[in-house]
Amino acid sequence: MGLPLAGCTVVSLRPAGGHDAMRRAAAKQGAGLLALSPWRLRDRDDPRTRATLATALGAPRVVFTSPAAVAAARRMEQLRPAEDAYWLGVGAGTAAALAREGVQALAPERMDSEGLLALEPLQHVSGLAVGLITAPGGRGELQPALQRRGAHVLRADVYERIELAPTQRAIDALRALRGPIWLALGSGAALDAMLAALPADAAATLRRAAVAAASERLARLASERGFDRIVVAASAMPADLLAAAAAAHRCA
Repeated sequence: MGLPLAGCTVVSLRPAGGHDAMRRAAAKQGAGLLALSPWRLRDRDDPRTRATLATALGAPRVVFTSPAAVAAARRMEQLRPAEDAYWLGVGAGTAAALAREGVQALAPERMDSEGLLALEPLQHVSGLAVGLITAPGGRGELQPALQRRGAHVLRADVYERIELAPTQRAIDALRALRGPIWLALGSGAALDAMLAALPADAAATLRRAAVAAASERLARLASERGFDRIVVAASAMPADLLAAAAAAHRCA
C-alpha cells in the first residue's frame, strides 16, 4: 500500500525559511511541497523592545504566542521565570521551544487563543500583570480578551513580519499543479496575505485545494474565503496538519 498523500502537493504558508518541518511531514505522507511565504520574520532588537521585553518577562503570568516569539525573546533576554510565575505557550510547539530553554510552560490541548484563555492561570487575572510576548498583528483577540478580564497587559512585540511578494517561480509552480492539493493552514493572516498577493488565476488554483486547518476558527475562515473541503487538525504542528490531511484523503 502506498503512502496516504502520494501524488498530492502540500502548500505551506510558513514564513520564509520556515518550511523544513512541513516539508519533512509532507514527505512522510508521500506528498511534495510548494512553499508560498507571505512574509519573513525580523527581530525587533532595539532599546525600547528590550525594555518592554524585560518588563513583560517579570510579570506573574507570561504568554508567548509562537515559537518565533520565544526565539526572538531569547536572543535579547535570558528566559528565566520569576518565582511563582506561570509561563504559557499558545500551543505545543511554543511550549517545546520554551522547554529547550529550560522553561516548563503550560499549553492548551486546543492550540489556539481560545484554548489558551481557558487555562486556569488566566482565569482570575483582574488587577494582575500579564506579559504578552508576540508580534504586531499576531493573536489579535488575545490582548483584548485579557484586558476584559481586568489584566494589565505588558506587551512586547519582539519580532515583526516583513511582507514578501510571491516569486514568479512560485506563482508558475502553483499554476502548474494538476494533482490533489492540500493547504496546511496555521495562520489566517498568512492566508489572507497570500490570496491578496497572488494573481487572480493563481489564487483560484489555491482555492481548489483541500484544507487542513489548525483550529475550528481557521476552518471557518477558510470557508469564508471560498474553500469548500476542510478538515480540522489537532494543532498547527506540521505532523498534525498532515495527519489530518492523510486521514481525510484516504477516506475521500
